[in-house]
Amino acid sequence: MQRILFYIVYAFLWVISILPFPIFYFVSDCIYVLVYRIIGYRKKTVRANIKLTLPHLSDKEVLEVEKKFYHHMCDMFLEMIKTMTISEEEIKKRFTFTNIELFHEYENKNKSIILLYAHYASWEWSLTLGFYTKFAGFGIYKKIQNQYFDKMVRDIRSKFGAELIDTKSTVKRVKENQEKGILGVYGFISDQTPSRQKAKYWDEFMGHVVPIHTGGENLARELDMNVLYMKVMKTKRGHYEATFIPITDDIKSLPVNEVSKLFIREVEKQIYEAPEYYFWTHKRWKFRKEKAQ
Repeated sequence: MQRILFYIVYAFLWVISILPFPIFYFVSDCIYVLVYRIIGYRKKTVRANIKLTLPHLSDKEVLEVEKKFYHHMCDMFLEMIKTMTISEEEIKKRFTFTNIELFHEYENKNKSIILLYAHYASWEWSLTLGFYTKFAGFGIYKKIQNQYFDKMVRDIRSKFGAELIDTKSTVKRVKENQEKGILGVYGFISDQTPSRQKAKYWDEFMGHVVPIHTGGENLARELDMNVLYMKVMKTKRGHYEATFIPITDDIKSLPVNEVSKLFIREVEKQIYEAPEYYFWTHKRWKFRKEKAQ
């Protein structure tokens, strides 16, 4: 039954993926009406998160950010589907890198790279980095229980040359690559919420003290890897621009958790610049501590 359902859904998604962009984004606008105005998908969570972290905004401004976010979320979901059939030439026009030469400078240091980024703008199309890197590319992702849809997501996301590693296999695989002398770039979306039980480091994020993921930093520190932050901005509908920001090429010289602190500061800057492109549906602030006075 799962296989039949998968093929039906896959055929439907494939048809959407081949639509010309004007029609494609019209479909996204229709989905926005369904998701935001009719279903109200996680609307309470989104509004609560925006009000909690951007208290300086008026109710009218909160509503404006909220609506823009849902439009963007629907676009991004469909853009992942568009990846099924989009050409290399087209995707390179729509997702560009402002300073790819900096990334190549880090590759020339002959150490593997931890690439940290956030649930901001487009993390799906950021995998186009695979077209430009000399290193083996790996994206860390959470495995989907349905094996057919998991394979579909892996196939879509690996189209640009990156291999996906599920979160449970990450440490083992990275260490194996290091032992074999395989230089790699490992993409970590590190702004999600760790469980309270696994939280070892807490820091202020958007005005509230919350647990911070340190998995990328821990691997970089243990295996002496370099760390970059990839800042992705949406320049206009269907177009994105990524800029690499150095975090460290000498992690041993930094205090423990400093990399994670620097990362979260960069994410904050992006959110304050254009909050509508952050993924507000996540319950990112469900665990909070009182700030020290």
